[in-house]
Amino acid sequence: MYNSKIKGLGYYVPDNVVTNDDLSKLMDTNDAWIQERTGIQERRHVVKGEDTTTSMGVKAARIAIERAGIDKDEIDFIVFATLSPDYYFPGPGVLVQRDLGLPTVGAIDVRNQCSGFVYGLSVADQFVKTGMYKNVLVIGSELHSHGLDMTTRGRGVSVIFGDGAGAAVVSREEDNSKGILSTHLHSEGQHAEELSLLAPGMGSRWVTDIIEENDPDDESYYPYMNGQFVFKNAVVRFSEVIMEGLEKNGLKKEDIDLLVPHQANLRISQFIQKKFGLSDDQVFNNIMKYGNTTAASIPIALTEAWEQGKIKEGDLVVLAAFGSGFTWGSAIIRW
Repeated sequence: MYNSKIKGLGYYVPDNVVTNDDLSKLMDTNDAWIQERTGIQERRHVVKGEDTTTSMGVKAARIAIERAGIDKDEIDFIVFATLSPDYYFPGPGVLVQRDLGLPTVGAIDVRNQCSGFVYGLSVADQFVKTGMYKNVLVIGSELHSHGLDMTTRGRGVSVIFGDGAGAAVVSREEDNSKGILSTHLHSEGQHAEELSLLAPGMGSRWVTDIIEENDPDDESYYPYMNGQFVFKNAVVRFSEVIMEGLEKNGLKKEDIDLLVPHQANLRISQFIQKKFGLSDDQVFNNIMKYGNTTAASIPIALTEAWEQGKIKEGDLVVLAAFGSGFTWGSAIIRW
C-alpha cells in the first residue's frame, strides 16, 4: 500500500465583508453580543450572481492544483463536501469536473456538514492508499448567506455562518512515515434534529404544502440549532476523536505541533486547547474573520496556517471536526 499526503492547498472567500455592526442594522444584536458567544468579528457573504458553491470550490481548487505542481488533467477523482449545493441534484462534484475541464473522472459528493472535509479527506486517503487513484481533489465549499433568517428571530444561527471554499490535492507518497497517518470517523444519528434543516419537498412537508400554507411565520425554511446541546456534545467528541487518532499512532497530546479544528465557535476551540494544554501557537483559529463555513472551514484554516508558515515539514498536524448529524472525525498528518 501507498501512503497519501496533502500536496497542494488553496482557498477562496468572497470579497464582501459583513461585520457584526452590519448585522446589527438587520437584527437586534451587537458586536459585543456576537463576539462573547462565538468569537466572530466578521464573515464573508457572496454577492448574488457573482459566486456559487461550485464556483467558489473551483477557484479554491485551481490554487490547490497549481501549488501541487501538477496539471489539472492529472486529477483522477473529485470529492466535494457541502451542505449547500447549487442543485439538489446533480451534486457539485460533477460541476467541478465540467468547469475545470477535466477528463471524465469520477466525482462524489459528501453530505456530512461540518465534518464534511474530514470525511472527504478520509475517502481520498483510502483511494490513494489502495493505489486506485494517484491525485484526488478534495473540496469543501459553502454558500450559507442566502439561506439564513437575517432577522432578530434567526440571529442565534445567522450571525454564525459565512461563505467560502477550501481545497486540497491528496497525492501518492512513497514514504510511509509522512502524509496522512490515519483518519477516524463517527456518527450519532439519534441527535440529527438538534442541528438540522428540513429540505422543502422532502420529509413530511412537500413544496406544494408550503406554497398552499403561505405562512409568513414559517421557520422551516431556515436551519435549527440547539446551541447549548450541540456545544456540550462537541467538546466531548472533539476530545475523544483527537485522542483516538493520537493513540492509534502511538502519539501523545504533547506531540501535536498544530491543531486545526473545525471553526464552529471560538469557545469550543479554546475549551479543547485548554483541555489538551496547548499554547496559542499550537492551535489555529480564523473564525474571527470568516465565521463558520462548515465543510470549508478546515481547508480554509489549514491553507492559511500553511501560508503563514505555521506548518513545517515533519510537523504533526491534527484536524478535528464535529457537526450536524451528529458526525465527527479527525485526521492525523505528518507533514
